[in-house]
Parts: sequence; structure tokens; C-alpha cells
Amino acid sequence: MILPIVGYGSAILRQVSEPVSEDYPGLKQLIDDMFETMYAANGVGLAAPQIDLPIRMFVIDASPFKETYPDGEGFKKVFINPEILEFKGEIWADFQEGCLSLPDIHQDVARPSIVVVKYLDENFVEYTEELDGIRARVFQHEYDHLEGKVFTDRLSPLRRTLLKRKLQDISAGKIYTDYKMKRRNIKRK
Repeated sequence: MILPIVGYGSAILRQVSEPVSEDYPGLKQLIDDMFETMYAANGVGLAAPQIDLPIRMFVIDASPFKETYPDGEGFKKVFINPEILEFKGEIWADFQEGCLSLPDIHQDVARPSIVVVKYLDENFVEYTEELDGIRARVFQHEYDHLEGKVFTDRLSPLRRTLLKRKLQDISAGKIYTDYKMKRRNIKRK
């Protein structure tokens, strides 16, 4: 089932998410619904807060980046209760990020090129991995959602000021999207 995505301005996007327990009701269906929702919106990642659930979980499928960033191919995963253990590598600053909760906004965001992470998969098997390149970037973007952050928080004050009107419009529902959003006053194209 395709779920509505919450837009910028929704309180849940500023909330630190709670851990997910193994007995979380309907977890398998929720994971399936999150992938379906992400694909329907042409996204590469979707965090639970973006569908109005304050839990520490996100899904990623970086395959759309495979032509430009080959490390994205086959990077389709569920991350439950993820943690970032270490940041490594150079800062990768010349990559425009976007977000399904902030439609039509794309900005260069600086992030470490390598992260060491720990997480549980959909079967609650624990993994510790080093992610680099596009995999590290998408992971960090989705992880920020669990911490109550959006990518525009990582921009300079000047760049945020320049986006103020667009962010206000999203918050007020004065936008159009090709995908289902939670706020009633957001119109679909």
C-alpha cells in the first residue's frame, strides 16, 4: 500500500525517533509498504518519520544511481535501529540532495564519504558495515530523519535563508507533487 509522505513543517520531522522492537506490529507489511511508497515517489530512501511514524527505521534502494555511482547497484536494504559508529574519509560536498518531504528542493550537501554503521535487518540480524560513496550518502540522509533533521539543516545560514520562501510554501501546503502527501492541502500534479 502506498502511504502518504509528510511534508516539511510536520512536527514528526523534528522528533528523535524511538527504537523498534522485534514484536513491532505489522513490521513486515510496513517494510513492504515503505518500499512501495518510496518507489511510487521515485525516491531512493524513505525513513519512517516521513510516513508519520516516530520509529528508527528506513529503507534504501540506491539502484537509480548505478549508472553514475556503480556502488549504488544492489544497495537495497532495510535499516532498523541504525547507529553511526564512525565518520571517515574526505568530505564529499558537490552532491545535490533532495528529499520526498521537501519537494522540488535540491542543494549541495557536504557529508563524510565513508561511515561505519551498525544496524538490524528485517530479521533482526545485526550487522556492522563500512559504507562509502553513494551508499554512505543515502544512509546519512535517511539517518538524519531519525534524529529529527532534514538535509536543509546542513546548509549554510545564507542558503537556508534563500530557501525560506520555498520551505514556507511546503509547510503551508502550497506545492504540487506527483506522489501522495499527508497534508490535505498539498495538491498532486
